[in-house]
Amino acid sequence: MPDYSQSMDVRLTAAAPLVTYRRDYQAPAWLVPEVALDFALDPTLTRVRARLSVVRNGAHDLPLRLDGAGQVPLAVTVDGAPAEGWTIEGEQLVVPLVGQGHVIETEVEIAPDRNTQLMGLYASGGILCTQCEAEGFRRITYFPDRPDVLATYRVRMSADRRRFPVLLANGDPVAQGEGADGTHWAEWHDPYPKPSYLFALVAGDLAVNRDTFTTRSGREVALGIWVRAADLPKTAHALDALKLSMAWDERVYGREYDLDVFNIVAVDDFNFGAMENKGLNIFNSRYILADPDTATDYDYDAIAAVVAHEYFHNWSGNRVTCRDWFQLSLKEGFTVYRDQSFSADQGSAAVKRIEDVRGLRAAQFPEDAGPLAHPVRPESYIEISNFYTATIYNKGAELIRMMATMLGDAAFRAGADLYFDRHDGTAATCENFVRCMEEASGADLTQFRLWYSQAGTPRVSASVEHEPGSGRALLHLAQRVPDTPGQSGKAPQVLPLRVRLFGSATGQPLGAEQLVVVRDAAESIAVEGVTERPIVSLNRGFSAPVIIESDRTAADLAFLARHDDDPFARYEAMQQLMLDTLVAATVEGEADHRAVVAAVADTLDDAELDRAFVAEAVLLPSENFIGDQLATVDPDAVFAAREALRRDLARSLDERWRAACDPADRSPYAYTPAGKGVRRLRNVALHYLQAGGATDAPALAWAQFEAADNMTDRQGALTALASGRSHERDAALAAFYARYADNPLVLDKWFQTQALASRDDTPALVAELARHPDFSLANPNRARALIGAFAVNQRAFHVAGGAGYRWLANQLLALDPLNPQTSARLLPPLGRWRRFDPARAALMRAELERIVATPGISKDLFEQASKSLEGQ
Repeated sequence: MPDYSQSMDVRLTAAAPLVTYRRDYQAPAWLVPEVALDFALDPTLTRVRARLSVVRNGAHDLPLRLDGAGQVPLAVTVDGAPAEGWTIEGEQLVVPLVGQGHVIETEVEIAPDRNTQLMGLYASGGILCTQCEAEGFRRITYFPDRPDVLATYRVRMSADRRRFPVLLANGDPVAQGEGADGTHWAEWHDPYPKPSYLFALVAGDLAVNRDTFTTRSGREVALGIWVRAADLPKTAHALDALKLSMAWDERVYGREYDLDVFNIVAVDDFNFGAMENKGLNIFNSRYILADPDTATDYDYDAIAAVVAHEYFHNWSGNRVTCRDWFQLSLKEGFTVYRDQSFSADQGSAAVKRIEDVRGLRAAQFPEDAGPLAHPVRPESYIEISNFYTATIYNKGAELIRMMATMLGDAAFRAGADLYFDRHDGTAATCENFVRCMEEASGADLTQFRLWYSQAGTPRVSASVEHEPGSGRALLHLAQRVPDTPGQSGKAPQVLPLRVRLFGSATGQPLGAEQLVVVRDAAESIAVEGVTERPIVSLNRGFSAPVIIESDRTAADLAFLARHDDDPFARYEAMQQLMLDTLVAATVEGEADHRAVVAAVADTLDDAELDRAFVAEAVLLPSENFIGDQLATVDPDAVFAAREALRRDLARSLDERWRAACDPADRSPYAYTPAGKGVRRLRNVALHYLQAGGATDAPALAWAQFEAADNMTDRQGALTALASGRSHERDAALAAFYARYADNPLVLDKWFQTQALASRDDTPALVAELARHPDFSLANPNRARALIGAFAVNQRAFHVAGGAGYRWLANQLLALDPLNPQTSARLLPPLGRWRRFDPARAALMRAELERIVATPGISKDLFEQASKSLEGQ
């Protein structure tokens, strides 16, 4: 058997990694209209025969170059005869060809069970599956592995029937039969041209939850969610979400599913959340499996959103794909916007918008303000896997939302229709999308294009000037886009800001909401008929992804938190009031909490408000978000300020918190908007009681933990206890582990809860957990649950002396040889070293330097670490 120890793992050599630039894009020299693949599947040694119909693209004499990574080539033929003069250059198979078209056949061997990178064909818990985005197909067979080479695929698989009774691939099934020596085979055909990153194959012992969906044209589509037999009862929610997604896409975008079969397979080892492969989505099992005992309300919501996201890719990503990886947000930003809209339609649109913006601020705003900042359409990369970022996905979605806001529903839908119709079956660009929006609406989006090319989060200063004598109010707005690595002196961007004025005396709106589209560095907008001092409600609905700096006082913010008729703006006013108070306390050592306490009390007492909204509104900003507002982050001061306000809120509003988590007020679990809201507020209240130091708080949490009939309440109680010191905490952690030790997804929660705990000894506890028998670096979910959670625990990660930094760096270096993608994605908290005091900054920088200096690290980890050291 060949030695795969080196070939299955791409490592750095002494040479510097190559940089790929957007400006260097060239169309492929050879196209591949048709592909036929034949797999003899086996975990230890799989043989792949590929038959490529290749066509010269244009007038040139370039040879055919096929990308590869780690396979062992066995044979190469051209038009049925042994190929002459072929060579391996780097990892590319180079075949000299004359003429316009040929049939190229290759045969290679690969070892799925030794593929720890989880890219290409790999083994996961006895299942063989693929992950090919972005450049995993080259690990399966030789191919021009780029998104602008689209082909139709025929796939034949043969495998041991006992070990792999289910054989699935893209498209629709064509034939199946029995082979020799206990094997069987299946053939699949995908008639729609697709890039190689969308190829998928699954073989395993799987059970299926089947259903059907009838499209608006009357076609019946066979649906299947494939999992291990024991997990079959946990697939109903995902299947329901799939059917809702299919109906929603028909209703809102007019897009109908195009194949006869749609399959989803859940696997435990996966670098991403899920993958949209044409007709055969492969999912991380955490985004498929759910029942009340093992999944929280958040898990249920996330499953529905991810199922929708991957299904929506059938059009925004598959039927129309991206020309090159610099255009990644073309498919991801648009599809995130679509899945956010879908989720908003399934429940509270206001709460969904709050959740989305909180996620944007937690991940993308720091990215935009740090050394890894990059435009939504990047200009260069070393490893494309490092650009599956919050900027590409979440900020990219905000760009689509801004266009929809400015153009209006009808024009935006017309633009989407034009985009899908014009570019169906092609590899398109972000520019193609914007141009379709312009043509359908008549709008000029020239300046808007800056959002795709300029990194950084715009900062908008706002003030209101009232002229009582004239009845006029002037809203003064100024914007600046901060410098980011490689970009300075940036031009003003288009900012669609939804604005409304309220009377400070009457509490009534002063006119209708306006959409103010800011295009210059500074603008003033006049509003007539203003007879009392106005208070501005600005960026309502978070209509633009910007940071607002206004002259609104604490009283003004408290007023908006009580009177604003836009739910997001009302939430935002409360959060800004809290944030201003916390920043003042962090900088000055103390602050007046009375305005915050009164505003939270008013919100809790408002019976007309959705309980889920109330729960979001009364939550304090995170320690990380508070730190983002400071010139130099002092984690100890941030923690002290936040804990002081939490404690004051807890004690001042003790009766209200107790009422919210009253054990007598419990109904049987139901996954409904109302039920989710009650549980959300109940757990927020329980955390406040713990923070207030009430003597019976641990007992209340333990009682909820024991009595819970659902994971939301059980984990809510566990997290409330985790940061304290009590025998109830120890008992709950032990009981949780004993109950779920055999459930990997739930055990991830056990690791994560402890990694996020706000305790002095969390670094030591996390180090101990890394030695736990159930911890493994080989599983990305488990690594993220412990390492990723600890790295965002600001108090624990930044403990004086740098123990947290050393531990993270050690874990990344241990993980990198196994899975470079996951290792690189866990590094960014170290890269924000410039934000901290000199002592911590020096310690963080030293760990980055140690990582970069380590021989043989992957280009994934090298790119993230080196940019973190170099970026300004």
